[in-house]
Amino acid sequence: MGCGLQFVFLTVIDACRILNRQFLRSVLTVLGFSIGVGAVIVIESVGQGSTEFVQAQFARLGTNVIWIWPQPRSEKGVRSPKGWAITLTVGDAEDLKGRSALLVDTCWGRRDPTQVVFRGRNWRVPVEGNSPSCFDIGDWSLASGTFFNQEHESAGERVAVVGATVVETLYEDGEDPIGTRIRIKNVLFRVIGVLTPKGYVGGVDRDDVIVIPFTAAQRYVHGAKYHNAVEEIATATFRREDIPAAIAQIRHALRSRHLLRPDQTDDFKIQTSVEQVNLLEAANGTIALLVVCVASASLLVGGIGIMNILLVSVTERTREIGVRMAVGAKRRHILMQFLIEAMTLSVVGGTLGIVVGVVGARLTTVIAGWPTIISGDTVIAAFFFSLAVGLFFGLYPANKAARLNPIDALRYE
Repeated sequence: MGCGLQFVFLTVIDACRILNRQFLRSVLTVLGFSIGVGAVIVIESVGQGSTEFVQAQFARLGTNVIWIWPQPRSEKGVRSPKGWAITLTVGDAEDLKGRSALLVDTCWGRRDPTQVVFRGRNWRVPVEGNSPSCFDIGDWSLASGTFFNQEHESAGERVAVVGATVVETLYEDGEDPIGTRIRIKNVLFRVIGVLTPKGYVGGVDRDDVIVIPFTAAQRYVHGAKYHNAVEEIATATFRREDIPAAIAQIRHALRSRHLLRPDQTDDFKIQTSVEQVNLLEAANGTIALLVVCVASASLLVGGIGIMNILLVSVTERTREIGVRMAVGAKRRHILMQFLIEAMTLSVVGGTLGIVVGVVGARLTTVIAGWPTIISGDTVIAAFFFSLAVGLFFGLYPANKAARLNPIDALRYE
């Protein structure tokens, strides 16, 4: 056992000495491995970080949430944008709450980008006319002030709750928005609350928003065209496992209210927070898989480099191999010699690739602001894959060297 370890140790030292003689070729081969291993680690870290980040973002929208939107219509081959179809109403939302015991509550709203002015500053802001229950279902919280309530909603009072981006844009640093009046479509609204920042969700700035009572939005923002029509109905279940049953009840209730025949398709669309997270995770997984395939190709190129450098080495050292066989070296010793040289290259490349990957993931977070999570399993898998590639591509040159005829090798010039 001790002799075997000593042989491996001496062979590794000898392999390093020989590879040092072919320094440039060895460096280029190691570089290919490093890029491949590093790319796998960076992409996997970004993918895992993005997945957890997306889940955290959608958790801010509320758990067990179900969204219902009007189904866009097509006229003469042109599909209407979201919100233009008028198929859902306030009555639909109120009816759903009374029909299903699985639902915590229902809320409704409409979102319209509108010019907002405050002391000479103006900003085009998505103005949401929502029912008060949307604050609970959407899991909103306040940085200061209060939400509007059912009394504000019933009276159609001109009050507003603003997001952090709106505050940063319209107000001076340190200025308190509470109690100020902003002009929405030439109508003054009093600010009563500031929302806690939520950040970006699905690429949308959730802090760039002004929320006002739905009745006030109907009266002053949306206009008569959309009277009682809503762009979105949101609801939530008490438990996540109740979502499928709740969706079935919602679909049945809405089809009945809209008098849809069995052969007619739904004029509404239902989606859950779980589905949106799964869609984004699937997209992230597909992109990560494609990039890992590219990184794997880089490792294969590095493997071909190992095969090339060892084949050249076998040719250059043919006489040396013949001498070693003449003094008693077995074929397995020659085979082991070249396999260890191949694995030395792949180990050095894999180790350097781990360093490149960890540093690259950290730089991605610092420079681009993307969340990254470096998984130990990913690091280990990338390293052993590079080792396996080196072993595989080193097998043919090593076998070729081991099969040389000693007499012919000694005669080789």
